[in-house]
Amino acid sequence: MAAPVVCFGELLFRLTPPGHQLMVQADSLELAVGGAEANVAAALAALGNPVRFAGLVSDNALGDRAIAALRSAGADTGFVARAPGRMGLYFMEDGAGTRPSAITYDRAGSAFAEACPEAIDLVGALTGARLLHCGGITPALGPKGVALARAAQDAAKAAGVPICFDGNYRSQLWAAWDSNPGMVLRDLVKDATILIGNHRDISLLLGRAFSGDGSDRRREAAEAAFAAFPKLQLIASTARHLVTSDHHRITARVDSRDAAHQTAEIDVTGIVERIGTGDAFAAGLLHRWLEGASVQTMAEGGLALTALKHSLPGDMCLASRAMLESFDADGGDVRR
Repeated sequence: MAAPVVCFGELLFRLTPPGHQLMVQADSLELAVGGAEANVAAALAALGNPVRFAGLVSDNALGDRAIAALRSAGADTGFVARAPGRMGLYFMEDGAGTRPSAITYDRAGSAFAEACPEAIDLVGALTGARLLHCGGITPALGPKGVALARAAQDAAKAAGVPICFDGNYRSQLWAAWDSNPGMVLRDLVKDATILIGNHRDISLLLGRAFSGDGSDRRREAAEAAFAAFPKLQLIASTARHLVTSDHHRITARVDSRDAAHQTAEIDVTGIVERIGTGDAFAAGLLHRWLEGASVQTMAEGGLALTALKHSLPGDMCLASRAMLESFDADGGDVRR
């Protein structure tokens, strides 16, 4: 069996008013299980890759529900620890037309955010692993989140496991405490082999402005990141133009130290779900990276899976390998 990808982060519940309602209109809320790293784990598993998820959830029925959702997607949940406390939540008002979606976090003091690194068997989770996927949301939770992120990466380094780091900058989380996101993220990205982030993420990391206007400018940002972080071998990102809440135009880009590919822009219309699409991009990219693909194939795989995720409700992308392989940006007819 192939070596597994290990995804490390917080499993969350999302609560959403039905039918594009505002929170003030809602008499009920729909529940979905997610979290950036869990979404990547579920998507990779749905594509047939062996995946372990490492984290910590509440030692109660809510924790059971979160684990069941990830396990049903095909991920190994044997390294999800349990502890007293609450699950992290976020509330989303689903946008429509020209009204964007809005998110309110309720994650402070969750069992994961308060966890000590020793509570999670990171050494065991990373034994025999192919890759650690983690990101910028865990350290954004506060000083204890920074310690968790650092411990996961230190365990990967000790095991000789390469790291994929998704910037996933969340301004609301960083603003909730006396944080220095640039400094914290630089310390984590320096260990990464793969960075999922665009020119704005690189601007934050390096403390200087980069433009995303055109391929040459994006290459300039990538080259600056490669110069600043010697371990870094790959940078991947998407660019999104919003026409309306259910019509976006998206491109994907992958840079290596000696090559780059930026896809053509595709129209994604009739959008069912925006949440989790960046995580689907990460999973599509990593699925191709695990196969040893070129930067072009990685970019196209990431773009295909993110496009497919826009058609699937919930946080997790459960598109199959067959769906990915048969993706057609101009498709939509019934498959018989």
